[in-house]
Amino acid sequence: MSLSEWIIDLALLLIVFRQLREERLSARTVLLPLALMGWAASQYLREIPTAGNDLALIALFTAIGVVFGLAGGLLTRVRYADGHAWVKATAGAAALWVLSMGFRLGFAVWSSHSSGAAHLTSFSAAHHITTSQAWVTALLLMAFGEVVFRVGTIVVRGRLLTARAGRPASPGAVPAARPGTYV
Repeated sequence: MSLSEWIIDLALLLIVFRQLREERLSARTVLLPLALMGWAASQYLREIPTAGNDLALIALFTAIGVVFGLAGGLLTRVRYADGHAWVKATAGAAALWVLSMGFRLGFAVWSSHSSGAAHLTSFSAAHHITTSQAWVTALLLMAFGEVVFRVGTIVVRGRLLTARAGRPASPGAVPAARPGTYV
C-alpha cells in the first residue's frame, strides 16, 4: 500500500473518532467524509467490471457497506438543542466503522503479499471473478455505501428533529422535539 492509501484510511478512521465528542451537524460534518470518498473515487475507480461474477461481488460488498452505514447512522446519537441538531458517535457506531475500515485495510495489506495474492487469485478463478479491478471496485463501493448511508441517515434524523422543533403543536400531531431530545 502506498503512503497516500494509508493516509486516506487513517483520515477516514479519525473522522468517526472525532465524532465521539459531540458536534453540531453542519455542512462540514457532511462534506468532509464525502470529499474523502470523492478523492478515493478519483484515484481508484477506473471502471466497473461486468464480466463473470464481478457485478455479483461488487453488489454484495456494496450491500454490506449500505447495511453498515445504516446501522452506524442509527447508532449515532442525534439530538436537538440550541436551535441545531447535534451528533455524537456512540461506541457501537465507532466499532462498526473501525470493523469495516479494518476489514478493508487488512484485505489490502493481505492481498499485497504473495500468499494473499495467490489465495485471492485462486478464489477469483474458482468464482469467476475476472479482474483485480473487481475487488478494488467492490471494496471502494462498500466504503461509499457505508459513508453515504451513514451520513444520509444522520442528516435525515437531524432534519426530522429540527423540523419537529420548529413546528407548532396541533391536535393529534407528534409532539415537537424539545431541546435536548434525541431521535
